[in-house]
Amino acid sequence: MRAVYTQRFLESYADAPPEIQRAVDRRIPLLLQNLRHPSLRAKKYDEARDIWQARVNGGWRFYFKIEGEAYHLIDIISHPK
Repeated sequence: MRAVYTQRFLESYADAPPEIQRAVDRRIPLLLQNLRHPSLRAKKYDEARDIWQARVNGGWRFYFKIEGEAYHLIDIISHPK
């Protein structure tokens, strides 16, 4: 699998605090190796649009779609508690 970064994802990444950027940098390789890695807690977020959600940390999530052999990374957002 490979990662494809959308413009929206790149902008969200750039706007995220440095500690969140570092956490994302650690999570993407985990995603590429194993969608079911326990620290990601990946799950289907929107069944109709086939969008997945994975955990960056306790307060942040990233969203992606699986298309063929690629993860299309859509966005990173702060997760409301």
